[in-house]
Amino acid sequence: MRLNRALSLCGVASRRKADALIAAGQVRVNGKVVQDFSFDVDIDTDRLSLEGEPLYFKQYDYVILHKPRHVVTTCSDERDRRTVIDMLPEDLAHLKPVGRLDSDSEGLVLLTNDGDLARDLTHPSHGVGKSYIVSIEGDVEDEVLEAIASGVDLEEGRTRPCYIERISTHTHKNKLITKLGIVLREGRNRQIRRMFQAYGFGVERLVRVAIGRLQLGDLELGAWRHLSPQELQRLRQESK
Repeated sequence: MRLNRALSLCGVASRRKADALIAAGQVRVNGKVVQDFSFDVDIDTDRLSLEGEPLYFKQYDYVILHKPRHVVTTCSDERDRRTVIDMLPEDLAHLKPVGRLDSDSEGLVLLTNDGDLARDLTHPSHGVGKSYIVSIEGDVEDEVLEAIASGVDLEEGRTRPCYIERISTHTHKNKLITKLGIVLREGRNRQIRRMFQAYGFGVERLVRVAIGRLQLGDLELGAWRHLSPQELQRLRQESK
């Protein structure tokens, strides 16, 4: 991995601040000064030091959780509601959720103590897609879907264009339901619900199924697991 990334994994600084330390000649790799922040290092074999002091890699954890409804995506809650942290074992209580998923929604939540990755995944300039399966009350016409996909004027401004695909229109519990696949590349509060509300439609159910290529898959409701090295590598590539 790049030297600036390796420094951030040692808990020294963010990658931006790490670049300044490297450029100033304060970082050594295997005893030699390196001033190229894109220099590749092997965290298993290379020895890093800062101003003569050895550096050690900080332990980072990466977990996905299948969040149920009525669980809030925060570390704590002033109203004493159940949080995503409450669903993890105590040794993972130091993690923080990446982005948000409202209380009424279900699905994939990524949690980590890697602040650089969290920032990259949520920054609008990186455009990492978040995929959802959404059930809408009523028969939503194609013209409405096209209008919503092109952007909706909300109180804080117009939404970015998004991808919407009709999966089915069917009856469930005597209600007509339009089931959709939606991909957003931004993360406004309750965005999908508000976009459809602007056209008079209510969301019956919303499930986030992917962040980039990271898939919820068959992870059971309320369960969690660590990311595989391959999943983590793909996330890092997508967030650059």
